[in-house]
Amino acid sequence: MTELIVSLPSDPGLREALADQPGVTFVDWDLEGPAPSERIDVVVPPYWGGAKEFHLLANIDVQLVQWQSIGYNGVDRYLPEGIPLANAATVHETSTAELALALTLAAQRGIAEFVLDGEAHRWDLRSFPSLADKRVLLIGYGGVSKAIEARLAGFEVAITRLARTAREEKNLAGETVQVLGFDSLHGALADADVVILAVPLTSETKGLMNAEALGAMPDGALLVNVARGAVVDTDALVAELRAGRLRAALDVTDPEPLPEDHPLWDCPGTLITPHVGGDSSAMLPRMVSLIRRQIAHLQAGERPENLVLGEWPSA
Repeated sequence: MTELIVSLPSDPGLREALADQPGVTFVDWDLEGPAPSERIDVVVPPYWGGAKEFHLLANIDVQLVQWQSIGYNGVDRYLPEGIPLANAATVHETSTAELALALTLAAQRGIAEFVLDGEAHRWDLRSFPSLADKRVLLIGYGGVSKAIEARLAGFEVAITRLARTAREEKNLAGETVQVLGFDSLHGALADADVVILAVPLTSETKGLMNAEALGAMPDGALLVNVARGAVVDTDALVAELRAGRLRAALDVTDPEPLPEDHPLWDCPGTLITPHVGGDSSAMLPRMVSLIRRQIAHLQAGERPENLVLGEWPSA
């Protein structure tokens, strides 16, 4: 059997965690400068960035690009035609769901305000809304939303699920649940206290939460975005936040990184984290497991997991 060549970026801990794999030669490559080999069976780009350097793949023999994010919007602009790309489904769902829940709880219970009080040594007893008894709308019903739903199970909330197409689907508990379609968006928004966005960024979801959609949300409702910034019309959101009608907890923004003088920073009722949803200690072991599985698939002559771009040759 021909030995596989797998290129790895200098992302901390990745090479050490993979250790040695039978039948595999690992080479170091951050997609900077010439490729270290004329043939690389699996290219793993750096977690941050990498897509703009995909032109370097055009002149080498590549079986698979293993992307380190779930989202891959815009990658097709740079990926040479004919090279398959797999996303990192199974890697980031846990961390992103944790952050979505943390942002929701922090926003509901006034944690940001109490942190500021603590920095000022100020004891200011105030009451904030509970998450319990609230109506939560999950927009998108892929792996991240299912992981969020599982973590909401003990919080005594009423959950509505909405995605591109209406359907019945199994949740992580194995229960059959109803998923509404995008044609029910405004009605579902009107009936939600907390809206959590976990959709991929596509032509259908770009600007999905526009002025009309945000206007459908009830006064005081909370918008949590762990999807992509461009799913929300930023100007429309700023207008709602400045008016004090809605609140927001955002791990992603448009633009991103958010400039220091952007009005979002100063909007009342707004909590912002710098796109760290999937970037936690849980990422490395799951990324290592996925790369190992992909290596095993290729060694066995099988189709890799998570193919999202390009065609895999039939046997």
